[in-house]
Amino acid sequence: MEKIKMTTPLVEMDGDEMTRIIWQKIKDKIILPYVDLKTEYYDLGLLNRNATKDQVTVDSANAALKYGVAVKCATITPNRQRMEEYPELTEMWKSPNGTIRSIMGGTVFRTPILIDSIKPIVKGWKKPITIARHAYGDIYRAVDFATEQPGEAKLIFEGRDGERKEVSVMKVEGPAVWLAQHNKEDSIRNFARSCFQYAIDMKQDLWFSTKDTISKTYDGYFKSIFEEEFENYRDKFKELGITYFYTLIDDAVARVIRSEGGYIWACKNYDGDVMSDMVSTAFGSLAMMTSVLVTPDGKYEYEAAHGTVTRHYYRYLKGEETSTNPIATLFAWSGAFKKRGELDGIRELERFGEIIEEAALNVLNRGIMTGDLVNMTEPGTEVRKVSTDELLDAIKEEMEILF
Repeated sequence: MEKIKMTTPLVEMDGDEMTRIIWQKIKDKIILPYVDLKTEYYDLGLLNRNATKDQVTVDSANAALKYGVAVKCATITPNRQRMEEYPELTEMWKSPNGTIRSIMGGTVFRTPILIDSIKPIVKGWKKPITIARHAYGDIYRAVDFATEQPGEAKLIFEGRDGERKEVSVMKVEGPAVWLAQHNKEDSIRNFARSCFQYAIDMKQDLWFSTKDTISKTYDGYFKSIFEEEFENYRDKFKELGITYFYTLIDDAVARVIRSEGGYIWACKNYDGDVMSDMVSTAFGSLAMMTSVLVTPDGKYEYEAAHGTVTRHYYRYLKGEETSTNPIATLFAWSGAFKKRGELDGIRELERFGEIIEEAALNVLNRGIMTGDLVNMTEPGTEVRKVSTDELLDAIKEEMEILF
């Protein structure tokens, strides 16, 4: 077949460790034989971020805003252990995802990928639960430090017009640790708008949860903005027969566990980080979860919801064959192709993304899967554990049939 032509490039953000290896395998086996691939490439590998003083991350986010669709590989966010592992690092660079989300704004929507042979741990769950995670602020843009002496910490705001607010945080008699976090009205409002619009697009109920009984001002600010913004969407929700409701996050957790799924659960940044991992694990695996950052003005960044699979990477470096699950990374590419095709009016490219997903699910449902999924299948399921390469080969063969 003639390769599918692209008119607008995808922004390609390469990453680290085993996912970087899988990234190239997907391109070589699944994409390049069928698509005349056009990308604007950015190497977000840890060493290149270090070499550019993280400017490459900023540039990639701005490119995503320019072109409208990006696809990102998993990346390392260095901690002290990583500083020892990579001695050439000059500092512990911030999370690339956090930087990209800060520049692009929007909301991260994460949805599990379901297959017939793996049932959720929560037996009542019948439909996917999408986590809508606010993509700005809170502890991800916080400042923190430790002190050793007795003293007092104060929170001070000095406005440009002379407004000044000062609050005593706490007086201490010995060593202490401090954290100050923030969020912005426009970011919270965009978060609300993205969630309401996504619920309309997906025709699903929307839940939103915080802890405004404790954080009366901070979380209460989120709650009130959501209530204000919902008035702009209320009629459309009613027309579609979908609902929006707010509840405390502890109540939301209880409701989620008792539910059958099939809705969008909007969470603040940290809550969404934790709950998306909980939901993906309960449904099966982090490697079986889609993740897309959506801005209110319709820009998209697709990525896998999991990390760089360090343990498998070191086995790979020793020359060992790995059975690393590539599905979430594969679905990041397929999602980007579908959206790029939709925006550019290229049905062949949109269909290509659909074929990738259909082929992958067909192969998994036949019991051909990587090691992380084998032990999760229902009793009596016939499965065959394969390597990453073997799984991608099987998906490619299935794609040939679907074409």
